[in-house]
Amino acid sequence: MQTPLRITSVVGARPNFMKIAPFVHAIEAHNASDPARRIEHRLVHTGQHYDANMSKAFFDALNIPKPDIDLEIGSGTHSEQVGRTMIAFEADLDAWRPDWVIVVGDVNATSACAITARKAWIKLGHIEAGLRSFDERMPEEINRLVTDRLSNLLFTPDAIADQNLRNEGVPEARIQRVGNIMIDTLDAQRSRAEALVPADIVRDNLLPGQDTTCERADWQDGGFGVVTLHRPSNVDTRETLEPLVRFLKDAASPRLPLIWTVHPRTEARIRDFGLWEELQACRSIALVSPVGYHDMLRLNMGARLLLTDSGGLQEECCVLGTPCVTLRENTERPITLEAHDGVSRLVGNDIQAIRTAFTDFLAMEKAPNRPELWDGHTAERIVSALINDEVD
Repeated sequence: MQTPLRITSVVGARPNFMKIAPFVHAIEAHNASDPARRIEHRLVHTGQHYDANMSKAFFDALNIPKPDIDLEIGSGTHSEQVGRTMIAFEADLDAWRPDWVIVVGDVNATSACAITARKAWIKLGHIEAGLRSFDERMPEEINRLVTDRLSNLLFTPDAIADQNLRNEGVPEARIQRVGNIMIDTLDAQRSRAEALVPADIVRDNLLPGQDTTCERADWQDGGFGVVTLHRPSNVDTRETLEPLVRFLKDAASPRLPLIWTVHPRTEARIRDFGLWEELQACRSIALVSPVGYHDMLRLNMGARLLLTDSGGLQEECCVLGTPCVTLRENTERPITLEAHDGVSRLVGNDIQAIRTAFTDFLAMEKAPNRPELWDGHTAERIVSALINDEVD
């Protein structure tokens, strides 16, 4: 029997959990089918997302084993999080030295652990490599650039990401197009989500002060829209957030009842700007707390359209066919845009552009689109590449 391949994978925040789950399950399946080439796997949770109860709920829902270690980094500035993560992760690498470190996505833990691994001369793989918004004002873009520059294997979701890396001089042998690992999770969890009822999700997650029903909504499939907002560019100034709130309340919700999953940052700003009470009084918007993965997937499946600044939801909308009004000036996921046969349209926070897209999408039928290799087998291809790698 060969010496087991040792892999440490890293998660830092909730968006990572949906991406690491298929990878963990693919390793388990590989070990069951090919014990002669067994993988020893260690899962490290940096604790960048520090809500322990919510993190546990996501791990349980996605059937991810308890992390081998939680670095308990917690909140702080970007530099504080990166610095504390590097110190703690270095100690873990010294204690359990792997052959590979695998990082996912673009959170601070991703770049911090990438730097630490390469300084320790440990090979690095990046899942979701090659994504670019070309907007270096976004902290996530810096994390992507740093991580991709250091990675030995770059696991990309699509041809656009491949070309981004080529344009940056990445050797072809290091680029491995494997598909979108988020869609592995969607496919694996879809039947569980289908069993949920949107009206129950609304009722169980209404924020305090909301009535149990909205006057115009029964939350039947196709009869509601979904809103998510969290990016600083949309919520941190009154000049931007107030017009968005008034559009949703006065123009959008009278035409289509809305379920708004309210991020804590967004709720704080709405309250700061004195808009909470009038938004709460709107009888065609249900304000709900952030929901779990399966609940959010079910709402996306049933929605007539989404208004969001989330990159992950853009990808889900593409596969589910839910028209997506993307409240961003740019996206690192251009494969989801209408120009590439996707269902997403970039509108930024320009109210007229949002109004036009909202009206257009109200009249649009759902049109699911799966880019090449978005087939639910991405994690299997990643494990195969690591087992068979010949990269220095």
